[in-house]
Amino acid sequence: MPKKETATPSNQEIVAATTISGVYQAARQLEGVVKKTPLIPSDFFSELSGNQVFLKPENLQHTGAFKLRGAYNKISQLTEEERAKGVITASAGNHAQGVAYAAQKLGVKAVICMPATTPILKVEGTKALSAEVVLHGDGFDDAYAYSLELQKKYGYVYIHPFNDLQVLLGQGTTALEIIDACKDIDAILVPIGGGGFASGVALATKLVNPDIKVIGVEPENAACMKTALANNKILTLDSADTVADGCAVKTAGTLTFEFCKKYLDDIITVSEMEIMGALLALIEKHKLIAEGAGVLSLAALTKLPFKGKKVAAIVSGGNIDISMISALIEKALIARSRVFCFAVPLPDKPGQLLNVSRILAEENANVIELNHNQAKVTDSFKKVVLEVTVETHNEEHVNRIIGALNKNGYEVDRLY
Repeated sequence: MPKKETATPSNQEIVAATTISGVYQAARQLEGVVKKTPLIPSDFFSELSGNQVFLKPENLQHTGAFKLRGAYNKISQLTEEERAKGVITASAGNHAQGVAYAAQKLGVKAVICMPATTPILKVEGTKALSAEVVLHGDGFDDAYAYSLELQKKYGYVYIHPFNDLQVLLGQGTTALEIIDACKDIDAILVPIGGGGFASGVALATKLVNPDIKVIGVEPENAACMKTALANNKILTLDSADTVADGCAVKTAGTLTFEFCKKYLDDIITVSEMEIMGALLALIEKHKLIAEGAGVLSLAALTKLPFKGKKVAAIVSGGNIDISMISALIEKALIARSRVFCFAVPLPDKPGQLLNVSRILAEENANVIELNHNQAKVTDSFKKVVLEVTVETHNEEHVNRIIGALNKNGYEVDRLY
Protein backbone atom coordinates (compact mmCIF):
# COMPACT_ATOMS: atom_id res chain seq x y z
CA MET A 1 0.00 0.00 0.00
CA PRO A 2 1.26 3.50 -0.79
CA LYS A 3 2.32 5.58 2.18
CA LYS A 4 -0.35 7.99 3.36
CA GLU A 5 0.82 11.59 3.13
CA THR A 6 0.78 13.59 6.34
CA ALA A 7 -1.18 16.82 6.03
CA THR A 8 0.84 20.01 6.54
CA PRO A 9 -0.41 21.74 9.68
CA SER A 10 -2.02 25.14 9.25
CA ASN A 11 -0.51 28.22 10.82
CA GLN A 12 -3.28 28.22 13.43
CA GLU A 13 -2.47 24.59 14.29
CA ILE A 14 1.25 25.43 14.59
CA VAL A 15 0.46 28.27 16.99
CA ALA A 16 -1.84 26.06 19.07
CA ALA A 17 0.76 23.27 19.26
CA THR A 18 3.74 25.49 20.14
CA THR A 19 4.70 25.39 23.82
CA ILE A 20 7.29 27.09 25.97
CA SER A 21 9.50 24.01 25.66
CA GLY A 22 10.42 25.14 22.14
CA VAL A 23 11.83 28.41 23.48
CA TYR A 24 13.74 26.63 26.25
CA GLN A 25 15.16 24.21 23.70
CA ALA A 26 16.28 27.19 21.60
CA ALA A 27 17.94 28.69 24.69
CA ARG A 28 19.94 25.47 25.11
CA GLN A 29 20.96 25.56 21.44
CA LEU A 30 22.16 29.14 21.85
CA GLU A 31 24.09 28.56 25.08
CA GLY A 32 27.64 29.84 24.57
CA VAL A 33 26.77 31.21 21.10
CA VAL A 34 24.84 34.40 21.85
CA LYS A 35 25.50 37.02 24.50
CA LYS A 36 23.01 37.25 27.34
CA THR A 37 22.73 40.99 27.05
CA PRO A 38 22.01 42.76 30.37
CA LEU A 39 19.08 44.96 31.39
CA ILE A 40 20.30 48.55 31.74
CA PRO A 41 18.27 50.91 33.96
CA SER A 42 17.60 54.23 32.21
CA ASP A 43 16.99 57.30 34.37
CA PHE A 44 16.44 59.43 31.26
CA PHE A 45 13.83 57.26 29.56
CA SER A 46 12.20 56.53 32.93
CA GLU A 47 11.68 60.23 33.61
CA LEU A 48 10.56 60.81 30.03
CA SER A 49 7.90 58.09 30.11
CA GLY A 50 6.80 58.05 33.73
CA ASN A 51 7.72 54.37 34.00
CA GLN A 52 10.78 52.54 35.32
CA VAL A 53 12.53 51.75 32.04
CA PHE A 54 15.20 49.13 31.40
CA LEU A 55 17.05 48.81 28.09
CA LYS A 56 17.73 45.37 26.62
CA PRO A 57 20.73 46.20 24.36
CA GLU A 58 20.66 43.60 21.60
CA ASN A 59 22.71 46.09 19.59
CA LEU A 60 25.62 44.73 21.67
CA GLN A 61 24.91 41.18 20.47
CA HIS A 62 27.36 39.29 18.24
CA THR A 63 26.69 40.64 14.70
CA GLY A 64 25.08 43.70 16.31
CA ALA A 65 21.46 42.50 16.50
CA PHE A 66 19.04 39.95 17.95
CA LYS A 67 18.70 38.15 14.60
CA LEU A 68 21.53 35.75 15.41
CA ARG A 69 19.28 34.01 17.94
CA GLY A 70 16.73 32.83 15.39
CA ALA A 71 19.17 32.13 12.58
CA TYR A 72 21.43 29.94 14.71
CA ASN A 73 18.52 28.07 16.26
CA LYS A 74 17.15 27.23 12.80
CA ILE A 75 20.40 26.24 11.11
CA SER A 76 21.66 24.23 14.08
CA GLN A 77 18.63 21.95 13.76
CA LEU A 78 19.06 21.16 10.05
CA THR A 79 19.88 17.58 9.08
CA GLU A 80 23.28 16.74 7.59
CA GLU A 81 21.60 16.38 4.19
CA GLU A 82 20.06 19.85 4.50
CA ARG A 83 23.33 21.41 5.65
CA ALA A 84 25.09 19.95 2.63
CA LYS A 85 22.71 21.84 0.32
CA GLY A 86 23.63 25.19 1.86
CA VAL A 87 21.23 27.88 3.05
CA ILE A 88 19.80 31.02 1.50
CA THR A 89 17.85 33.99 2.81
CA ALA A 90 16.82 37.56 2.06
CA SER A 91 17.51 40.37 4.48
CA ALA A 92 17.97 44.11 4.81
CA GLY A 93 21.04 43.35 6.89
CA ASN A 94 20.72 42.03 10.44
CA HIS A 95 19.21 38.65 9.59
CA ALA A 96 21.83 38.39 6.83
CA GLN A 97 24.65 38.69 9.35
CA GLY A 98 22.89 36.34 11.76
CA VAL A 99 22.57 33.65 9.08
CA ALA A 100 26.13 34.23 7.88
CA TYR A 101 27.51 34.00 11.43
CA ALA A 102 25.53 30.86 12.23
CA ALA A 103 26.42 29.20 8.92
CA GLN A 104 30.10 29.96 9.40
CA LYS A 105 30.01 28.52 12.93
CA LEU A 106 28.27 25.37 11.73
CA GLY A 107 30.25 24.92 8.50
CA VAL A 108 27.34 25.56 6.12
CA LYS A 109 27.43 27.54 2.85
CA ALA A 110 25.28 30.70 3.03
CA VAL A 111 23.88 32.83 0.19
CA ILE A 112 22.31 36.13 1.19
CA CYS A 113 20.09 38.29 -1.04
CA MET A 114 20.08 41.91 0.13
CA PRO A 115 18.38 45.01 -1.30
CA ALA A 116 20.74 47.17 -3.35
CA THR A 117 19.90 49.97 -0.90
CA THR A 118 21.29 48.10 2.13
CA PRO A 119 23.78 50.18 4.17
CA ILE A 120 27.35 49.27 3.20
CA LEU A 121 28.22 48.41 6.82
CA LYS A 122 25.71 45.55 6.75
CA VAL A 123 26.84 44.35 3.31
CA GLU A 124 30.51 44.29 4.27
CA GLY A 125 29.72 42.77 7.65
CA THR A 126 27.89 39.91 5.93
CA LYS A 127 30.70 39.31 3.42
CA ALA A 128 33.22 39.27 6.25
CA LEU A 129 31.42 36.21 7.65
CA SER A 130 32.19 34.26 4.45
CA ALA A 131 28.67 34.49 3.02
CA GLU A 132 27.97 34.98 -0.69
CA VAL A 133 26.08 38.29 -1.01
CA VAL A 134 23.70 39.00 -3.89
CA LEU A 135 22.39 42.59 -4.12
CA HIS A 136 19.00 42.89 -5.80
CA GLY A 137 16.06 45.32 -5.82
CA ASP A 138 15.08 48.44 -3.91
CA GLY A 139 13.73 46.81 -0.75
CA PHE A 140 13.25 43.61 1.22
CA ASP A 141 10.36 42.37 -0.89
CA ASP A 142 12.40 42.56 -4.11
CA ALA A 143 15.34 40.75 -2.52
CA TYR A 144 13.00 38.14 -1.03
CA ALA A 145 11.37 37.36 -4.39
CA TYR A 146 14.78 36.93 -6.02
CA SER A 147 16.04 34.72 -3.19
CA LEU A 148 13.10 32.36 -3.81
CA GLU A 149 14.14 32.09 -7.45
CA LEU A 150 17.70 31.18 -6.45
CA GLN A 151 16.48 28.70 -3.84
CA LYS A 152 14.36 26.92 -6.43
CA LYS A 153 17.18 26.94 -8.98
CA TYR A 154 19.97 25.63 -6.71
CA GLY A 155 18.08 23.68 -4.03
CA TYR A 156 19.27 25.68 -1.02
CA VAL A 157 17.45 25.41 2.31
CA TYR A 158 15.52 28.60 2.98
CA ILE A 159 16.07 30.45 6.27
CA HIS A 160 13.22 32.93 6.44
CA PRO A 161 13.98 36.13 8.39
CA PHE A 162 10.74 36.00 10.36
CA ASN A 163 8.05 33.62 9.04
CA ASP A 164 9.58 30.44 10.47
CA LEU A 165 8.83 28.62 13.72
CA GLN A 166 12.42 27.80 14.70
CA VAL A 167 13.54 31.33 13.88
CA LEU A 168 10.90 32.96 16.05
CA LEU A 169 11.51 30.48 18.88
CA GLY A 170 15.15 31.57 18.85
CA GLN A 171 14.12 35.22 19.01
CA GLY A 172 11.89 34.36 21.97
CA THR A 173 14.93 33.61 24.12
CA THR A 174 15.32 37.38 24.49
CA ALA A 175 12.14 37.42 26.60
CA LEU A 176 13.43 34.63 28.85
CA GLU A 177 16.52 36.69 29.62
CA ILE A 178 14.44 39.79 30.39
CA ILE A 179 12.15 37.91 32.78
CA ASP A 180 15.10 36.16 34.40
CA ALA A 181 16.82 39.50 34.99
CA CYS A 182 13.67 41.26 36.24
CA LYS A 183 11.04 38.81 37.43
CA ASP A 184 8.50 41.53 38.21
CA ILE A 185 8.71 43.23 34.82
CA ASP A 186 5.30 44.64 33.83
CA ALA A 187 5.72 45.20 30.10
CA ILE A 188 8.07 44.48 27.20
CA LEU A 189 8.34 46.66 24.09
CA VAL A 190 9.51 44.89 20.94
CA PRO A 191 9.97 46.23 17.37
CA ILE A 192 8.07 44.69 14.47
CA GLY A 193 9.20 44.26 10.88
CA GLY A 194 7.69 41.04 9.56
CA GLY A 195 6.74 39.97 13.07
CA GLY A 196 9.20 37.19 13.95
CA PHE A 197 10.79 38.99 16.90
CA ALA A 198 7.44 40.11 18.29
CA SER A 199 6.00 36.62 17.84
CA GLY A 200 8.82 34.93 19.71
CA VAL A 201 8.95 37.49 22.50
CA ALA A 202 5.16 37.54 22.94
CA LEU A 203 4.91 33.72 22.88
CA ALA A 204 7.70 33.23 25.43
CA THR A 205 6.48 36.03 27.69
CA LYS A 206 2.83 34.99 27.80
CA LEU A 207 3.62 31.32 28.38
CA VAL A 208 5.94 32.20 31.28
CA ASN A 209 3.78 34.97 32.76
CA PRO A 210 0.53 35.98 31.01
CA ASP A 211 0.26 39.11 33.17
CA ILE A 212 3.22 40.76 31.46
CA LYS A 213 2.12 43.09 28.66
CA VAL A 214 3.88 42.67 25.31
CA ILE A 215 3.58 45.67 23.02
CA GLY A 216 4.87 45.75 19.47
CA VAL A 217 6.21 48.92 17.86
CA GLU A 218 6.13 49.71 14.14
CA PRO A 219 7.07 52.74 12.03
CA GLU A 220 3.99 54.67 10.89
CA ASN A 221 5.33 54.33 7.34
CA ALA A 222 5.65 50.53 7.51
CA ALA A 223 2.92 49.30 9.86
CA CYS A 224 2.22 46.01 8.09
CA MET A 225 1.33 44.00 11.24
CA LYS A 226 -0.93 46.69 12.71
CA THR A 227 -2.71 46.90 9.36
CA ALA A 228 -3.09 43.11 9.21
CA LEU A 229 -4.47 42.81 12.74
CA ALA A 230 -6.85 45.75 12.23
CA ASN A 231 -8.29 44.06 9.14
CA ASN A 232 -8.00 40.50 10.49
CA LYS A 233 -6.12 39.52 7.33
CA ILE A 234 -2.72 40.11 5.81
CA LEU A 235 -2.52 43.05 3.42
CA THR A 236 0.43 44.37 1.45
CA LEU A 237 1.28 48.03 2.02
CA ASP A 238 1.81 50.27 -0.99
CA SER A 239 5.19 51.28 0.39
CA ALA A 240 7.45 50.88 3.42
CA ASP A 241 9.61 53.98 3.29
CA THR A 242 11.16 54.44 6.72
CA VAL A 243 14.45 55.34 8.35
CA ALA A 244 13.98 52.09 10.29
CA ASP A 245 15.20 50.08 7.30
CA GLY A 246 15.33 46.84 9.29
CA CYS A 247 11.54 47.07 9.68
CA ALA A 248 10.76 48.26 6.15
CA VAL A 249 8.48 45.29 5.39
CA LYS A 250 5.31 45.68 3.30
CA THR A 251 3.72 42.32 4.14
CA ALA A 252 3.52 40.61 7.55
CA GLY A 253 4.35 36.91 7.77
CA THR A 254 1.47 34.44 7.62
CA LEU A 255 2.75 32.51 10.65
CA THR A 256 3.81 35.58 12.59
CA PHE A 257 0.40 37.13 11.99
CA GLU A 258 -1.21 34.22 13.83
CA PHE A 259 1.27 34.38 16.72
CA CYS A 260 0.86 38.15 17.10
CA LYS A 261 -2.90 37.83 16.87
CA LYS A 262 -2.90 35.38 19.78
CA TYR A 263 -0.18 36.71 22.06
CA LEU A 264 0.51 40.40 21.36
CA ASP A 265 -1.34 42.88 23.58
CA ASP A 266 -1.06 45.98 21.38
CA ILE A 267 0.91 47.74 18.65
CA ILE A 268 2.10 51.35 18.85
CA THR A 269 3.22 53.21 15.74
CA VAL A 270 5.90 55.91 15.78
CA SER A 271 6.79 58.69 13.35
CA GLU A 272 10.08 59.18 11.55
CA MET A 273 10.90 62.18 13.74
CA GLU A 274 10.13 60.19 16.89
CA ILE A 275 12.49 57.45 15.71
CA MET A 276 15.29 59.93 15.02
CA GLY A 277 14.71 61.66 18.35
CA ALA A 278 14.99 58.34 20.19
CA LEU A 279 18.23 57.52 18.38
CA LEU A 280 19.72 60.87 19.37
CA ALA A 281 18.61 60.42 22.99
CA LEU A 282 20.16 56.96 23.18
CA ILE A 283 23.48 58.29 21.91
CA GLU A 284 23.45 61.35 24.19
CA LYS A 285 22.17 59.74 27.38
CA HIS A 286 23.56 56.18 27.19
CA LYS A 287 26.46 56.49 24.73
CA LEU A 288 24.99 53.59 22.75
CA ILE A 289 24.77 53.40 18.96
CA ALA A 290 21.66 51.90 17.37
CA GLU A 291 20.01 51.84 13.97
CA GLY A 292 16.58 53.24 13.15
CA ALA A 293 14.76 49.94 13.69
CA GLY A 294 16.78 49.41 16.86
CA VAL A 295 15.19 52.35 18.69
CA LEU A 296 11.52 51.79 17.82
CA SER A 297 10.79 50.63 21.37
CA LEU A 298 12.38 53.77 22.80
CA ALA A 299 10.37 55.98 20.44
CA ALA A 300 7.15 54.44 21.79
CA LEU A 301 7.85 54.96 25.50
CA THR A 302 5.99 58.27 25.74
CA LYS A 303 2.93 56.70 24.09
CA LEU A 304 2.35 53.96 26.67
CA PRO A 305 -1.16 54.02 28.21
CA PHE A 306 0.15 53.52 31.75
CA LYS A 307 2.57 55.00 34.29
CA GLY A 308 4.61 53.69 37.20
CA LYS A 309 5.31 50.27 35.66
CA LYS A 310 8.54 48.38 35.05
CA VAL A 311 9.14 48.36 31.29
CA ALA A 312 11.80 46.61 29.22
CA ALA A 313 12.50 48.33 25.90
CA ILE A 314 14.46 46.15 23.49
CA VAL A 315 17.14 47.96 21.48
CA SER A 316 17.09 45.44 18.68
CA GLY A 317 20.11 46.36 16.55
CA GLY A 318 23.04 48.70 16.04
CA ASN A 319 24.25 48.13 12.48
CA ILE A 320 24.24 51.60 10.97
CA ASP A 321 26.60 53.42 8.62
CA ILE A 322 28.55 56.34 10.08
CA SER A 323 27.24 58.60 7.29
CA MET A 324 23.69 57.58 8.16
CA ILE A 325 24.28 58.34 11.85
CA SER A 326 25.41 61.85 10.90
CA ALA A 327 22.31 62.46 8.75
CA LEU A 328 19.94 61.09 11.38
CA ILE A 329 21.51 63.13 14.17
CA GLU A 330 21.20 66.30 12.08
CA LYS A 331 17.51 65.62 11.39
CA ALA A 332 16.90 64.73 15.03
CA LEU A 333 18.53 67.97 16.20
CA ILE A 334 16.23 69.92 13.89
CA ALA A 335 13.18 67.97 15.09
CA ARG A 336 14.04 68.76 18.72
CA SER A 337 14.72 72.45 17.99
CA ARG A 338 18.40 72.02 18.76
CA VAL A 339 19.26 73.49 15.36
CA PHE A 340 17.40 76.53 14.00
CA CYS A 341 17.77 77.91 10.48
CA PHE A 342 16.15 81.16 9.43
CA ALA A 343 16.28 83.84 6.74
CA VAL A 344 15.96 87.56 7.32
CA PRO A 345 15.96 90.36 4.71
CA LEU A 346 18.37 93.18 5.55
CA PRO A 347 19.02 96.64 4.13
CA ASP A 348 22.23 96.39 2.10
CA LYS A 349 24.25 98.81 4.22
CA PRO A 350 27.10 98.50 6.73
CA GLY A 351 26.39 97.28 10.27
CA GLN A 352 23.32 95.11 9.62
CA LEU A 353 25.16 91.79 9.82
CA LEU A 354 26.92 92.94 12.96
CA ASN A 355 23.59 93.91 14.54
CA VAL A 356 22.02 90.49 13.85
CA SER A 357 25.16 88.82 15.26
CA ARG A 358 24.86 90.95 18.41
CA ILE A 359 21.24 89.87 18.94
CA LEU A 360 22.12 86.19 18.49
CA ALA A 361 25.04 86.51 20.93
CA GLU A 362 22.79 88.15 23.53
CA GLU A 363 20.35 85.24 23.17
CA ASN A 364 23.17 82.67 23.53
CA ALA A 365 22.68 81.25 20.05
CA ASN A 366 25.85 79.77 18.57
CA VAL A 367 26.16 80.41 14.82
CA ILE A 368 26.93 77.28 12.78
CA GLU A 369 26.53 78.68 9.26
CA LEU A 370 25.85 82.04 7.69
CA ASN A 371 25.05 83.02 4.09
CA HIS A 372 24.83 86.70 3.04
CA ASN A 373 23.18 86.64 -0.42
CA GLN A 374 22.04 89.65 -2.44
CA ALA A 375 21.04 87.54 -5.45
CA LYS A 376 18.10 86.02 -3.58
CA VAL A 377 16.30 89.38 -3.42
CA THR A 378 14.48 89.97 -6.70
CA ASP A 379 12.36 93.01 -5.80
CA SER A 380 15.08 95.39 -4.66
CA PHE A 381 18.74 96.22 -5.31
CA LYS A 382 19.01 97.69 -1.81
CA LYS A 383 18.29 94.56 0.19
CA VAL A 384 20.14 91.34 0.95
CA VAL A 385 18.91 88.03 2.39
CA LEU A 386 20.81 86.73 5.38
CA GLU A 387 20.45 82.97 6.03
CA VAL A 388 21.67 81.83 9.44
CA THR A 389 21.87 78.40 11.11
CA VAL A 390 22.37 78.40 14.87
CA GLU A 391 22.60 75.90 17.71
CA THR A 392 19.69 76.23 20.13
CA HIS A 393 18.51 74.60 23.35
CA ASN A 394 14.84 73.90 22.61
CA GLU A 395 11.70 75.38 21.03
CA GLU A 396 11.42 78.00 23.77
CA HIS A 397 14.94 79.20 22.96
CA VAL A 398 14.05 79.41 19.26
CA ASN A 399 10.99 81.51 20.05
CA ARG A 400 13.07 83.86 22.21
CA ILE A 401 15.49 84.41 19.33
CA ILE A 402 12.65 85.10 16.90
CA GLY A 403 11.10 87.51 19.40
CA ALA A 404 14.38 89.36 19.89
CA LEU A 405 14.90 89.74 16.14
CA ASN A 406 11.30 90.91 15.64
CA LYS A 407 11.72 93.46 18.46
CA ASN A 408 14.70 94.90 16.59
CA GLY A 409 12.66 95.28 13.40
CA TYR A 410 13.72 92.12 11.57
CA GLU A 411 11.19 89.91 9.79
CA VAL A 412 12.15 86.25 10.35
CA ASP A 413 11.38 83.44 7.90
CA ARG A 414 11.94 80.10 9.68
CA LEU A 415 13.45 77.62 7.22
CA TYR A 416 13.67 74.71 9.70
